[in-house]
Amino acid sequence: MCCDLKRFLLLYATQKGQAKAIAEEIWQQAGAHGLEADMHCLSEMDKYNLETEKDPVVIVISTTGTGDPPDSARKFVKKIQDTALPPDHFAHLQYGLLGLGDSEYTFFCNGGKTVDRRLQELGGRRFCDTGLADDCVGLELVVDPWIDGLWRALKEAFLFQKEKEGMSSVVDGVSGSLSAAPHIMHELNLSSEVQNLKLEDGVRSSDGLSQKSIDINLVASARDTEPSLVHSVPPVSQSTLNIPALPPEYIEVQFQDTHDENPHLSSLISEGTTFEVPVTKAVQLTREDAIKTALLLELDIADTVFDYQPGDAFCVICPNNVNEVEELLHILGLSEKGEHFVSVKVKQDTKKKGAAHPKHIPEGSTLKFILTWCLEIRAIPKKAFLRALVECTSDVGEKRRLQELCSRQGASDYTRFIRDSNVCLLDLLHAFPSCKPSLNLLIEHLPKLQARSYSASSSNLYHPGKLCFVFNIVEFPACPARPVSRKGVCTGWLAELVAPLLHPSKNTLDTKGGSSSAEKISIFARPNNAFHLPADPSVPFIMVGPGTGISPFIGFLQHRQKLREEHPDWEFGETWLFFGCRHQDRDYLFKQLGCFLENGTLTHLKVCFSRDSSTADVAPPKYVQDVIRLYAKEVARVLLKDKGYFYVCGDKKHMADGVSDAVVDILSMEMEEDKLEAMKILAMLRESKRYLQDVWS
Repeated sequence: MCCDLKRFLLLYATQKGQAKAIAEEIWQQAGAHGLEADMHCLSEMDKYNLETEKDPVVIVISTTGTGDPPDSARKFVKKIQDTALPPDHFAHLQYGLLGLGDSEYTFFCNGGKTVDRRLQELGGRRFCDTGLADDCVGLELVVDPWIDGLWRALKEAFLFQKEKEGMSSVVDGVSGSLSAAPHIMHELNLSSEVQNLKLEDGVRSSDGLSQKSIDINLVASARDTEPSLVHSVPPVSQSTLNIPALPPEYIEVQFQDTHDENPHLSSLISEGTTFEVPVTKAVQLTREDAIKTALLLELDIADTVFDYQPGDAFCVICPNNVNEVEELLHILGLSEKGEHFVSVKVKQDTKKKGAAHPKHIPEGSTLKFILTWCLEIRAIPKKAFLRALVECTSDVGEKRRLQELCSRQGASDYTRFIRDSNVCLLDLLHAFPSCKPSLNLLIEHLPKLQARSYSASSSNLYHPGKLCFVFNIVEFPACPARPVSRKGVCTGWLAELVAPLLHPSKNTLDTKGGSSSAEKISIFARPNNAFHLPADPSVPFIMVGPGTGISPFIGFLQHRQKLREEHPDWEFGETWLFFGCRHQDRDYLFKQLGCFLENGTLTHLKVCFSRDSSTADVAPPKYVQDVIRLYAKEVARVLLKDKGYFYVCGDKKHMADGVSDAVVDILSMEMEEDKLEAMKILAMLRESKRYLQDVWS
């Protein structure tokens, strides 16, 4: 480590790579500020020791699941949560923490908050206020200014350290451009004011280069006054740009003449055992004229040891769209190389800290296999990727626009034309035809193709050897920034895969007699530790699941029905189901719910239809949260008097938040308490796992 640079410890914990990428950005920028970051993953506990750490510590940590720390932080979190640790255990520690999360979910940034809270409890001292970045609206809105303020805050931390050691000399090596005046970093929680954040033009770029405005006529004509993906307008088009540092290349790719088979899909998964199972049944649950198309698929798991409970989820390993892979190969000029095996190695002379072979790319894979099964080619390009693409672009106007999109000044354009428009690499390559990235650049910047998670919609007790799930075919309509419509990566693939089962013809083999000719998919378990039926069957529970949110509750009801048949002497609590959809005759997914009502498995069924017209004098409620309010006394009784459970499944933003608001209002009204007290009761219900959510954004 260079002797004239001041060291700080940089730790990160990531689930999908974002926290690591941000930590790498901090590491890259540190040198320009006279600092050097000693960077490690939180899981590498043999490479750092917070108990003896004297230098400032910077932590970047994401959140996964229902507010859990990422897998790579679990061991660290468990260690610091040891109740035997004294309250001054980290009294020597100066730290700054940046948490990543998504406000679409209930426990926003809880991974970072958990670590931050515990370090405080153990005597740790923040040298800058905690940043909480929201992926729902764009991490960079908090991340960029937090990193900007970090350098000044670190200098203050070093000054504090020197004063603490009884030394009066100023900190050597830190950039003279930093003022020694006392500094307070305000907490960067995202609020409505963030969008008004004004950043000065003319500041230096992160790699020390000032990007002067280029006086050119961009792709659009002079009469264009509205910005677009390929065209900017003042003030962005006339600004001096602050762009990220160029990420160092670290991968080299070589084609091989070997002839072999591609790896098995199980080699792509590290989370557990993978099972290849046939799809034995497919049913379209919605009418052709419904706004969304919902499918139910049945998998045959009889010949496997795959086990699940109602409420559990599982993951489907899915490929990228074959046509998009072929199109990408064509644009890259690699169509003839698709079936060639690829050797992926780390460059020996790379400047990237901790460069390693991507774990999601198995050895002995063809180029087409990598692009089909390993890389998320639909991923929204991050600013670091755009910065790298600048260097691959020959047209001056296109180069400038890519610089703008990854710059601080172009932040709103990035959000509007890339993030919110779901633009992917293919879209960029079409929009900027002079951009010709190398294969190694794609492997460096495209994230791992993630398996997709689905809730089980069946009970192994009710249907032994069967696993069902329900999903809507996701549609991304065309927009100005992305002129082609697309289906979801996994749902589009599944719909195409089961088309013969949905639309059998004379030329289609009949699969009813067995699964030998059925299409197979690879799955692995993703157990849910909380979203299960009450252990005591006499406890009542309420289920709220509009649309495909009803999926896990079908498994609940099947399981309960079978238990009632097998144990007629047991006492069973009452069950409520609130279901809603747009139209009663188009997307009422499970009209057989009436059967559960008739046989007593379901005690109360309440439904609503948001788009159906009514001739009644008083219009019926449109949404499940409205229906719940009609049964305020019953809901309060189940939760408060009977100690029952409350389950919510479905869309968070437009439904789950509304349901929790309704429950707060009900508790406030029935308990005759103010709203704040009702919110505390709901928080206690969540804490005791009696108010449970399985939601998505």
